[in-house]
Amino acid sequence: MKQPKPPLLKNIIYAFLFGGGICTIGQAILNLFVTLGVPEKQAGNPTVATVIFIAAVMTGLGVFDDIARVAGAGIAVPVTGFANSVTSMAVEFRREGLVLGTGSKMFALAGSVIVFGVVTAFFIGLISALI
Repeated sequence: MKQPKPPLLKNIIYAFLFGGGICTIGQAILNLFVTLGVPEKQAGNPTVATVIFIAAVMTGLGVFDDIARVAGAGIAVPVTGFANSVTSMAVEFRREGLVLGTGSKMFALAGSVIVFGVVTAFFIGLISALI
């Protein structure tokens, strides 16, 4: 079966612009925390938490998927994509209850990312410590 070729250049440009926009917003949030008195080395943690919160709220409101259709990997690859995968599963299975629905299904998509991220971080940390 033949499929039309995707508009590769357009997709790359959109991913770049949206990914860069997310980074710019993240930098603005980090600068805000530094302005509020958080030391610059420690401002990264609340910045990431804020970006995750914003992406989760956007997912809950149904806005994230609309943006993702245009932005592609530019919004899916950063931490916003992780927040979307966790939140969307929680929203989808909320009718099954808090424990058996939301709690157990929330990490169905993101679980593999967590596992491989932790394992990779362990081995990189081990290699770094040995060197």
